[in-house]
Amino acid sequence: MKVYSQVGRQRFWQVFGDLLLVGWVYVCVQVGLLVFRITNALGAPGRKTAEAGDGLAEDLRRLSEPIGKVPAVGDELRSPIDGAAAAAARMAQAGRDQAHAVEQLAYVLAAVTITLPILFALLIWLPRRIRFIRRATAAQRFIDNAADLDLFALRAMANQPMHKLARISDDPVAAWREGDPTVIRQLATL
Repeated sequence: MKVYSQVGRQRFWQVFGDLLLVGWVYVCVQVGLLVFRITNALGAPGRKTAEAGDGLAEDLRRLSEPIGKVPAVGDELRSPIDGAAAAAARMAQAGRDQAHAVEQLAYVLAAVTITLPILFALLIWLPRRIRFIRRATAAQRFIDNAADLDLFALRAMANQPMHKLARISDDPVAAWREGDPTVIRQLATL
């Protein structure tokens, strides 16, 4: 399987594109984590409410015990304090629920922030890379056969600019007709 071109300039742009994709993925992940931290910070009031509600409920329960021991009126005095402790516990649970909902939202927003731009980049990058790999791998199979080198050399002479052909030989067509293996291989590589 041939992943990168043998032509220097094309290989440079392929490696550059691959590195650019890796950099894009890194940036998207960092932005997604930032979105998660910022969004999750919105749950701080809920967490503080839960902590305060739990503390208040515990304090009210501790206060309720000695008051309940007061003769004759202890149960009547204890009832509103127990009700307040239950309300504080419900307030704490509401704070936990709010913090949990914000945390779930933070996960969803971070996932969307990370995945959508990466998928968009992959939809642009991946088909081009797969197409090149398939074509280059198929061409590599042909180029391994000496008879097929002539085909690629002929294709190079028909499609490449003259200044590239002149770098290989002063008269590439004559060298090709004479069967010069060095010129034919260079043309096929081109």
